[in-house]
Amino acid sequence: MINTCPVCGNSEFNYAPVLWNDLISEWQLAENEVKYIDRQQGFFCVGCGNNLRSMALADAILRAYNFSGSLEQFVESDSAKTLMVLEINEAGGLTPVLKKLPNHRLVCYPEHDMTCLSFESATFDLVLHSDTLEHVYNPVAGLSECCRVLANNGHCIFTIPVIVDRFTRSRAGLSPSYHGSPTESGGNLLVQTEYGVDMWKDVLLAGFSSITVHCLEYPAGLALIARHY
Repeated sequence: MINTCPVCGNSEFNYAPVLWNDLISEWQLAENEVKYIDRQQGFFCVGCGNNLRSMALADAILRAYNFSGSLEQFVESDSAKTLMVLEINEAGGLTPVLKKLPNHRLVCYPEHDMTCLSFESATFDLVLHSDTLEHVYNPVAGLSECCRVLANNGHCIFTIPVIVDRFTRSRAGLSPSYHGSPTESGGNLLVQTEYGVDMWKDVLLAGFSSITVHCLEYPAGLALIARHY
């Protein structure tokens, strides 16, 4: 049970379900899967508005850098101010906090191709993305680019929707499925991959040295920490 928001330090939370019937049917979600995905997306901090997915990402950042405090406090620290940070797509409500970092760079996928990043190798200390990888046609190539632009000992920290009792599957050949509200169907929201318990494979195939599953709350609040040595 989460007592304190890792983004802002607030201790008041609320919840509103977000899944809709078509998406539940397309993903063939069981009742317990609907419950924890709804919690991941619909449980939120009253103070900063970030949902559990974003809180898990923030908590993973804090753990990766052994920081005791909130993300808002972390970005004001001397050690954070030296970090070269790349954020691929806005990570929910974390972006306004991360933008306080002097060396923060935000790019948007698919306008900025995640499989061919326009940055020199070994440029960044930290690469972040949140619920973006599942929309990338070639996720291994996308992760490989994240690895390429990381400096030695850098972190790639991200979230993806994970159905923890299944294996990963491509949605190629299946009916199109989109994230976002039921009224949104833009190509940038098209789901390419449904991730499962073997989500770590793509990370290692992409060339990372290690992968850690960071758990703020199981199974709804998971984030991945990939390291490049």
